[in-house]
Amino acid sequence: MPSLSRIISGIIAIILALGMLIFGGWYFTLGFSVIVYLGQLEYFQLVRAKGIQPAGKTTLVVSQALLLTAAFSPNLVDAMFALAGTLICFYLLFQPKLSTIADISSSILGLFYGGYLPSYWVRLRVGLEPHTLLEKAFASPIDFNEHWLENLSFANLSPGLTATLLAFGCIWAADIGAYIFGKCFGRTRLSDISPKKTVEGAIFGVLGSIVVAILGSWSLQWPGFPWPGLILGLLIGIASLLGDLTESLMKRDAGVKDSGQLIPGHGGILDRADSYVFTAPLVYYFITLFLPLLST
Repeated sequence: MPSLSRIISGIIAIILALGMLIFGGWYFTLGFSVIVYLGQLEYFQLVRAKGIQPAGKTTLVVSQALLLTAAFSPNLVDAMFALAGTLICFYLLFQPKLSTIADISSSILGLFYGGYLPSYWVRLRVGLEPHTLLEKAFASPIDFNEHWLENLSFANLSPGLTATLLAFGCIWAADIGAYIFGKCFGRTRLSDISPKKTVEGAIFGVLGSIVVAILGSWSLQWPGFPWPGLILGLLIGIASLLGDLTESLMKRDAGVKDSGQLIPGHGGILDRADSYVFTAPLVYYFITLFLPLLST
């Protein structure tokens, strides 16, 4: 049975996440920036446990710049990523102690894994809003007037909120499905990276993601139903699992059980957010590139 602290902290985390999602704009951008900052601190702790000296502070700063750029002008993030990587390399070149390949590699991975990939969530939630450049970061998806409850349905929500809620729902379904069915029916070990994960749990996790995505595509009346939902659910289910395994690999290499102790009963930020890292760009490009092709 889960401990009381685990249940309480889980409920608080869900409430905060939903609040950020619903209000969007600066609420989501700044809240998400805090999560990314704390997650990167944990990542660099894992790296330093291996005796590596990354450009931690520089990477933290440029990653925050990526997130803010994603809110104001999503199209500039890719260019910012290249500039940020160059800046990190320049910083390491002029350190008193000669930097190593591991120092440079871990710093760039910290930027990519902890800053660039998460920026896609800001692009998805804030960047897809139909507002001007400055309004994007301040817009709230719901007009809380006296009739807001009458218009509150999945199909009537803003594009950014709809896409992000659907993606989060798929990830939650994948995590819950993998955990419950893995506990009840899991017999075959999936990987030595994470001994507790099973093939059976992984399959049910992906199936849970597919079910939620198909229901979402039906509600949103996507063309070609049910195939877009099936594809999206499959992508999210697999990417969620790969994100979990990647973080487990880093913890295993660093010789720690959890990435941190910030969330009682759950571990660190990375322990809870690992499923979201690789899913973000897949969802973003599915929404912005693949779906429009189905409508032509």
